[in-house]
Amino acid sequence: MQSIDNYNFTGKRAIVRVDFNVPLNESFQITDDTRIRAAIPTLKKVLEKGGSLIVMSHLGRPKGPTGKYSLKHIIPAIEEKLGVKVKFAPDCMGEEAAQLSATLKPGEVLLLENLRFYAEEEGKPRGLAEDVSDEEKKVAKAAMKELQKEFTKKLASYADCYINDAFGTAHRAHASTALIAKYFPNDKMFGYVMEGEIVAIDKVLKSPVHPVTAIIGGAKVSSKISIIEKLFDVCDNMIIGGGMVFTFIKAQGGKIGNSLCEDDQMELALSILAKAAAKGVKLYYSGEVVCADAFSNDANTKICQDNAIPDGWLGMDAAPSTLKEWEGVLRASKTVLWNGPVGVFEMEKFANGTKTIATLLADITSTGVFTLVGGGDSVAAVTQMGFANKVSYVSTGGGAMLEYLEGIELPGIAAIRA
Repeated sequence: MQSIDNYNFTGKRAIVRVDFNVPLNESFQITDDTRIRAAIPTLKKVLEKGGSLIVMSHLGRPKGPTGKYSLKHIIPAIEEKLGVKVKFAPDCMGEEAAQLSATLKPGEVLLLENLRFYAEEEGKPRGLAEDVSDEEKKVAKAAMKELQKEFTKKLASYADCYINDAFGTAHRAHASTALIAKYFPNDKMFGYVMEGEIVAIDKVLKSPVHPVTAIIGGAKVSSKISIIEKLFDVCDNMIIGGGMVFTFIKAQGGKIGNSLCEDDQMELALSILAKAAAKGVKLYYSGEVVCADAFSNDANTKICQDNAIPDGWLGMDAAPSTLKEWEGVLRASKTVLWNGPVGVFEMEKFANGTKTIATLLADITSTGVFTLVGGGDSVAAVTQMGFANKVSYVSTGGGAMLEYLEGIELPGIAAIRA
């Protein structure tokens, strides 16, 4: 398999799939440029080694071309961070894109318009009426498959080599993330973001230094069940926080007031407890929680035992005593994975638990503990607090990271390794 470090880019055009799906405000200004900053080392490497760049990405979930989701909005940010003028093809399939890519000189950069302006990128027919027959759906899907082949072939024709650096979309078998790789059998490779993500997650899943602790938060047990069970194979400890904890508490007969609970998942919660015991994994719950009399930042609050929450009250955050217990577990660990907030992080009044975890991870990282942070709110917490560079690795992968943690082979990774 080729490596970005040993590949000869001299005089070659590299088409690079990045994940520039960044949040924009109403003025089309980027509110979080983490994903752009993450891709810069890969892009610079190609330019430094004598190549030119054709950069492609998606932005949002458009149903067709629309100014709102045009990648032209992010050109100034790319130019600033890359230090190079960026050319723009206003249609990733247009004649202009083909012409601009064909005439690229070493050191030059071309950005293609949003790939998802075309249904062919994802390979799903658009605009089908709800009442179409199964046979019509089948015909539409077959037609789309052929169109997707042509779309992929056209993208591949722009370049001499292919780099996938979009870990955030690696779990999708899209044209630009997986299908295009077959057109570059000997000239395909991972970028540094992809490499970094794979190495970091493998450090937890395949070669961790024990004791290993996973902090799993968020609202629903159902969305984390596969990850929890997979992590039982490597974890010594698991801290379960956030809204999902109340399903476990209620399943064991606890009183949770009006706290979030998936009643249909209580049997599953009990089976998770049994599996943890069988695997010798020590589970830590929330213990004491900060409760509120309404789901509001202005609510009245008090500290309650997580299994004795009064009617009309709901658990909103981990209490100081709970955080103190978790601190002891984390400081005794050598490897820590954090996925999901441990409270209603969106409300300042109930963000203390999540912020405390972020601060703790930054602190223990400085003592040599390997810390991997992934998941929207967890990443937001360490980023907003200025700790993104103080933990070992911050995953930008989202859904891709979760699937990789579950042990699923991601199409974007498999296509490069094939």
